[in-house]
Amino acid sequence: MKTAALAGAALLLSTFAASAWEPTKSVEIVVPFGPGGASDQMARTMQAIIQKHGLSKESFIVVNKPAATGGEAMMDIKKSKGDPHKLITTSSTIYMTPLATKIPVSWQDFTPVGMVAQDEFGLWVAKDSPLKNVDDLKAAAKAANPPIKVGGGGSKREDELISFGVFTELGAPISYIPYKSGGEASTQLAGNHILVETNNPSEDVANWRAGLTRPLCVLSPKRIAYTAKVTADMSWNDVPTCGEQGLKFTYNMLRGLFMPGGVTPEQQAYYVDLIQKIVATPEWQEYLERNALLSDVRVGKDYVDFLNADEAKHKDLMAKAGFLPTN
Repeated sequence: MKTAALAGAALLLSTFAASAWEPTKSVEIVVPFGPGGASDQMARTMQAIIQKHGLSKESFIVVNKPAATGGEAMMDIKKSKGDPHKLITTSSTIYMTPLATKIPVSWQDFTPVGMVAQDEFGLWVAKDSPLKNVDDLKAAAKAANPPIKVGGGGSKREDELISFGVFTELGAPISYIPYKSGGEASTQLAGNHILVETNNPSEDVANWRAGLTRPLCVLSPKRIAYTAKVTADMSWNDVPTCGEQGLKFTYNMLRGLFMPGGVTPEQQAYYVDLIQKIVATPEWQEYLERNALLSDVRVGKDYVDFLNADEAKHKDLMAKAGFLPTN
């Protein structure tokens, strides 16, 4: 009886393994921004890990679709309903672009796969700036006439939303300058063309390491965890939070993945399992530290609950900032 039971269990497991879904052709990872940006880096890191560790029999291909502030990519995924061979990388743009432009798409049209990290934004100044903390920034912004120039990547996106939140709390007007990317904003800051910029670590770390810019504070509720030195005398963990300097406003940005809508639970489960394998690799941990990302893995209901709460937060802040269409 025992042998028969074991044989039955083995048959059941082999039947389950045979019926488990796997990709049957190359999988596209659609990135809603251009090559070289933070979303593109995440997708290509995942692609490299999948290939190196043999996590899929099929290849994964990164496809950049940056038009319409990510709207092109989102519409592509919406039109690909039922296609289990497509993924899209996710940031706050997943809510902000539809809310700001009224394009007929929502993250709820997609199938959630999982969240893998959060970007930890900061306020940055030029290396030789006299500003040492949030109080200095507040005083300079209030005294300036015309208003100080604050730079960021894009218009009506995360950087401008952060700028609105920070300087509304500080009670000071600003002139926001949108650039094509966070990297360009960092370059303009290094050249003293703007006084301050908002940026995630990955797009400013090169100029910080080169001695051209420096972080004033980070907008996360807690300090960034990484203690390895970035410059000769500072690590990410040495940078104070803006909250330590009296600023209540905080902002982190999700990084995750979706599939098109209309896929099967088995197809969704394949990719949920895949990302959990990816985030367990040493290469992923190196990627997190290199870009000073907060590790935050959420799948299933935990991911959906986060998305609902984060979308509501963004919608409220965008309404206050005047980013929502009036008709």
